[in-house]
Amino acid sequence: MVDSFELAMEFAIVQAELALQHGEVPVGAVVLHEGRIIAARHNEREERNDPTAHAEILAIRDASEVLGRWRLFDCDLVVTLEPCLMCAGALINSRIRTLAYGTSDPKAGAAGSLYNFFADPRLNHNPKIIHSVKLKETKSLLETFFLQKRRFQK
Repeated sequence: MVDSFELAMEFAIVQAELALQHGEVPVGAVVLHEGRIIAARHNEREERNDPTAHAEILAIRDASEVLGRWRLFDCDLVVTLEPCLMCAGALINSRIRTLAYGTSDPKAGAAGSLYNFFADPRLNHNPKIIHSVKLKETKSLLETFFLQKRRFQK
């Protein structure tokens, strides 16, 4: 049983670290249902050669399979990085109850950084948003990854 989004984020961070081992951008996500993790994934775009293989998308797919339904209105998504527009759309379409994320994404974030997708009252569903969960840890993972990537490209 996971009794807080901070604890759930620790599991998402483990997933992000697994992404690093596969040469992926270190993003991890977990889906909670009744306080239990029912899905945990990390980015797999490079591994699958699939631009849609974001941690959030994969975790939502797994959670739907576990529950046997596509409506995840009683589930929460915890992810290390603010979701992009594609992932935000998946959250809306799956009816995720709460989004808790770690670090903001000023280049692609759809939960307030670049776009404020979830604030649109015309949408049929608007999840509760909790930001900056374990901000220091999640930001550090991404900063370290991109610093190393820039060093290798020089």
